[in-house]
Amino acid sequence: MILVTGGAFEGKKEYVASRFQIAAEEMADGEHCSWQEIASCRCLYHFHLLVRRMMQNGEDPFDLCDLLMEENPNVIIVTNELGYGIVPMERFDREYREKCGRICCELAKEANEVHRVVCGIGEVIKHA
Repeated sequence: MILVTGGAFEGKKEYVASRFQIAAEEMADGEHCSWQEIASCRCLYHFHLLVRRMMQNGEDPFDLCDLLMEENPNVIIVTNELGYGIVPMERFDREYREKCGRICCELAKEANEVHRVVCGIGEVIKHA
């Protein structure tokens, strides 16, 4: 697994497409894709929105790391960093931000590589 993270609108998806030669049809959007798409895609982007969607549906996304390692261990996961900036006022938003951060920590532990993208420029911050 490879984890790619960075702020919103920093060019993460484009970085992944270019660096790993992944076509748009090989990517699944976590905002609305099915589990079947997640299990078979080369790249899952908007991972943070998948976490949000699951929480809104009353599901616990904490086991996502284990499920991804079982179902699609070679996937490239693209997610926004949510821990910077102002702490949200709404309880759900604080819980979502916390849970997403904890899941991404687990993903980073399991990942072979972790890339951080800023202004479209990626830096490898973990290489196994």
